[in-house]
Amino acid sequence: MKIYTKQGDGGMSVLFDGQRVPKHHLRLETYGTLDELNCHLGLAIAHCSHESLRQQLQGLQGQIMVLSADLATPLASRNAGRIRRISEAEVAELERQIDAATADLPPLKTFILPGGGVTAAHLHVARTVCRRAERQLSALMNQPVADPVGEQPLIFVNRLSDLLFCLARWANKLDGIPDVQWQSEK
Repeated sequence: MKIYTKQGDGGMSVLFDGQRVPKHHLRLETYGTLDELNCHLGLAIAHCSHESLRQQLQGLQGQIMVLSADLATPLASRNAGRIRRISEAEVAELERQIDAATADLPPLKTFILPGGGVTAAHLHVARTVCRRAERQLSALMNQPVADPVGEQPLIFVNRLSDLLFCLARWANKLDGIPDVQWQSEK
């Protein structure tokens, strides 16, 4: 099977329902950003020496693939029933993971700067890419022309960015590296 199809050479791409949209369409921008996020998680995994955290991040990569398929398939499309949608259950699972990571960390008393160990730094980059996807998804959901997206994807992405922040802190703890605290100049 060839990797190239030449179908996108004119600046168009195809959604899962067969609809052709420009490559700069906000829906494509959003799940393209999720693809970028997934790559940053791959970098974090490649640098992580803690198997439990590696497995957790790989699980998140799978969830991002589910979310991307969700966004590539408009709610009213003919293929809407053929894909899994992000649901309240996935959001609840992220909240469980946030609570578990937070319970294992010292309470925050100051702002922290992105950094510490390599795994944590990659997770902080992933968190900021996730926040960009959240902004794009919010814009997609609030366009004047209806391009319906369910409510759960935005909630999921919001929780995911929170989880990535907690996991960056947890990675530093596992590596024995303190978080980088921000010191305000007065």
